[in-house]
Amino acid sequence: MTSRQQLRSHIRALRRSLSTEQQHQASLDLVQQLLPRPEVQQAQHIALYLTNDGELDTTPLIQALWQQGKSLYLPLLHPVVPGYLVFQLYTPDTLLTPNQFGIGEPELNCSLLRPVSQLDLMFTPLVAFDSQGQRLGMGGGFYDRTLSQLDSTARKPQLIGLAHDCQHVETVPVEAWDIPLPAICTPSRFCTFSEQ
Repeated sequence: MTSRQQLRSHIRALRRSLSTEQQHQASLDLVQQLLPRPEVQQAQHIALYLTNDGELDTTPLIQALWQQGKSLYLPLLHPVVPGYLVFQLYTPDTLLTPNQFGIGEPELNCSLLRPVSQLDLMFTPLVAFDSQGQRLGMGGGFYDRTLSQLDSTARKPQLIGLAHDCQHVETVPVEAWDIPLPAICTPSRFCTFSEQ
């Protein structure tokens, strides 16, 4: 069986090998897949992420959601609790500074943070996914950890993973702490999975 690390390395190399034109077209196709979805239409407070390491470019999606008047939030590394994320309002005027992973983050402003339980929708990055909705991330566990802190009574945002089609694999090796996704969107299709 392929180890998580081998699979991660293989898929990361695959998505980085996509040409600039392929990446651009994929990002436009993603917007066409997502904008008509009721999950997106009905959401006002949406968390998403800035692209890194060959991930599907979220820039056209961000622009389209802003045009629709949605409030967008970016993940920041938790300032006090290592390994967790917080989500802060992101506007066209937000200044970004690279974090320890080289990913742009707004400067922490506690008045602009929104609790995860008050987000309507969260687009999550991933490295690989399978037909059961299992997600393999970059290995830091930030999303799994952050989402697992919500107790069963808390309102949870709807989760949709974003990925290139080449990131679909037969089976993702699963660990006990992994949180499967109810939906994943690629440039060519929107996949929903039964509640795990």
